[in-house]
Amino acid sequence: MSPVFPMLTVLTMFYYICLRRRARTATRGEMMNSHRAIESNSRASPLNAEVVQYAKEVVDFSSHYGSENSMSYTMWNLAGVPNVFPSSGDFTQTAVFRTYGTWWDQCPSASLPFKRTPPNFQSQDYVELTFEQQVYPTAVYVLETYHPGAVIRILACSANPYSPNPPAEVRWEILWSERPTKVNASQARQFKPCIKQINFPTNLIRLEVNSSLLDYYTELDAVVLHGVKDKPVLSLKTSIIDMNDIEDDAYEEKDGCGMDNLNKKFSSAVLREGPNNGYFDKLPYELIQLILNHLTLPDLCRLAQTCKLLSQHCCDPLQYIQLNLQPYWAKLNDSSLEFLQARCTLVQWLNLSWTGNRGFISVTGFSRFLKVCGSELVRLELSCSHFLNETCLEVISEMCPNLQALNLSSCDKLPPQAFNHIAKLCSLKRLVLYRTKVEQTALLSILNFCSELQHLSLGSCVMIEDYDVIASMIGAKCKKLRTLDLWRCKNITESGIAELASGCPLLEELDLGWCPALQSSAGCFTRLARQLPNLQKLFLTANRSVCDTDIEELACNCTRLQQLDILGTRMVSPASLRKLLESCKDLSLLDVSFCSQIDNRAVLELNASFPKVFIKKSFTQ
Repeated sequence: MSPVFPMLTVLTMFYYICLRRRARTATRGEMMNSHRAIESNSRASPLNAEVVQYAKEVVDFSSHYGSENSMSYTMWNLAGVPNVFPSSGDFTQTAVFRTYGTWWDQCPSASLPFKRTPPNFQSQDYVELTFEQQVYPTAVYVLETYHPGAVIRILACSANPYSPNPPAEVRWEILWSERPTKVNASQARQFKPCIKQINFPTNLIRLEVNSSLLDYYTELDAVVLHGVKDKPVLSLKTSIIDMNDIEDDAYEEKDGCGMDNLNKKFSSAVLREGPNNGYFDKLPYELIQLILNHLTLPDLCRLAQTCKLLSQHCCDPLQYIQLNLQPYWAKLNDSSLEFLQARCTLVQWLNLSWTGNRGFISVTGFSRFLKVCGSELVRLELSCSHFLNETCLEVISEMCPNLQALNLSSCDKLPPQAFNHIAKLCSLKRLVLYRTKVEQTALLSILNFCSELQHLSLGSCVMIEDYDVIASMIGAKCKKLRTLDLWRCKNITESGIAELASGCPLLEELDLGWCPALQSSAGCFTRLARQLPNLQKLFLTANRSVCDTDIEELACNCTRLQQLDILGTRMVSPASLRKLLESCKDLSLLDVSFCSQIDNRAVLELNASFPKVFIKKSFTQ
């Protein structure tokens, strides 16, 4: 037999073991959840009475449907007692995230996913809430009033946000987690998962959500934390735990295989001398590298500890062309970045979204990492990275000359003057500034120097004084623009729309949701339809002036249209929608919620005639 066959057999067995271990993770998680349910059901003694409290404050979140200057559909509605529950339906007094379903992943502005993202990390959004008293949690109730089922993880933090002294150590512990599951009912419910018992008191709870399986926006009304002041004593019954779970947890604790000890696993300590590498050192280098590409980052760390040859492979910079650190936000710190530094000299895609908050990553640590690893970067994701300041953006502008995509979504703590540095990144093709404090002067400078922009998000940027001036600059400088998000840009008018339509003929996606200054009578929507024939996604959400004429112009000129949102209009009839559906063969999403002329009967008739189109109509009970 040729020597290559035993070589491939050994390598195949190794790869199969890795895959089997990953596949068993979900099953073990379900088993542990059942064991943890026993723990959480242990009763408090009469001397340790249970404390029940609603959220006091919303301290951080990744997105919301509402405006920064109002309370409608904002995350801030999660603070305090319920506003709506137990009623069901679409209510402005609830908390709503920005997206739902897979529609946003299918539109032209969607980014490609990162490789090597662990399959158990599926969180898309989050919200963090504080409570008055620190307690050992015994239960967490989430009051969901519309399209429930988005919550997939609940975490607790050891830090007390109201303490005057910063903690020496900040820990996050998962109380409960589950993969996204489809909930068929859209009615209100009190979600009561069985949570794990933790060994520290908390008054900071984080909900993480995944809305990909939802038919419409999920709405959350309140969060209730149950807990006791003193650490509860476990019942003897809780010792009945499957040996496989103990073995797996012990293995991870002993070897530090979680991201807790990322710095240890990537340290340059010399491995102990051991037996030879068998057939591995006879395999082509490229073949081993190809197989290692399928491992997650913790698995790669694990494998690096087995022998010198595999350590060499695991530390090869080619393994870190794409580096997604968002799944490990709760553990990543300066030390982690320091030990990753030597391996990431060729990194091109870097995702640090959600990381570094509460002192985990310092400005110095971030800057040191980028000075070593930033020269090849073309994509940098920093959504909700609240450690960022002006110095960080200055370092990005100096150390990342090849950067083409920068995401600063919901970095609302960045000072306005910091955004001036972005103008130095002349190769930018994608820029996301959703929910930031970018001001008009800085944005005009960015648009002037970054003429290669193809994707631009300015949703909910409340510091912009005159969006017509911004739109005029976009039309004059950004001729290659394909997607533009102007969600809740309240003062853009038909004048700005005219500049956009004439200056950006390649636009495929335009979000003008909740832009009340736009009036159909001025001809702005007709102009859009006639001058932007490539439109695939158009959101005119909550513009009451959209009329049949506008819909008919879209039907005639925008036959590639795939997504249209006209929620809230009073002047569109079923007849014009039928013309649209007949002309736009690729249309897959049509939102006619709260359109007064489109009743449930009309929706049913349109659904029967065009079964491939998802026609959304919300309701209020």
